[in-house]
Amino acid sequence: MKKICVGDKYQIQCYKHDGSVHRAWEEAIVLDVQKDYIVFANKKTLVTRSEGISWKTKEPAIMYYFKHKWYNVIAQMKKEGFSYYCNIATPYLIEEGTVKYIDYDLDLRIYPSGEYKVLDKLEYQYHKRIMNYSESLDKVIQNGLDELITLYKKKSPIFNRNKNYEYYKLYEELIKLEKN
Repeated sequence: MKKICVGDKYQIQCYKHDGSVHRAWEEAIVLDVQKDYIVFANKKTLVTRSEGISWKTKEPAIMYYFKHKWYNVIAQMKKEGFSYYCNIATPYLIEEGTVKYIDYDLDLRIYPSGEYKVLDKLEYQYHKRIMNYSESLDKVIQNGLDELITLYKKKSPIFNRNKNYEYYKLYEELIKLEKN
């Protein structure tokens, strides 16, 4: 397997439990490779939903994908400050230049004000029923959500505005180098 390096480009594919593709991002650039996670960034990248609907992202995003955690975190740079969109999802795997994971509907949205909200509870209950999530899977998913909320409350570096801004500056430098 090819070693992952800062500056490498990957696609990102998000699946549902039944194996169907849910969403795909055209490009993300590696900013940091740690033992337990990889940090990517993108800006104005093409996103395509399974129905064929496409759009480009509006703001820069710093994305954390974990090897052993049941979530990923997207720090979105908005005018009013960082907003975090956290997906409850399987640990990532990489195949053929693509980061892949299964999304389990529940999301944690953290607003620039510091408030947070769990989203898509009804969608989760619906998919849990029609896709027959097991009790053990349900427990892992709930634990992932609880862990994320705890990390946020304990001010984990993932949710640190300055750290994410540093990552964004690195992303800008990598983009400049690529253009030269």
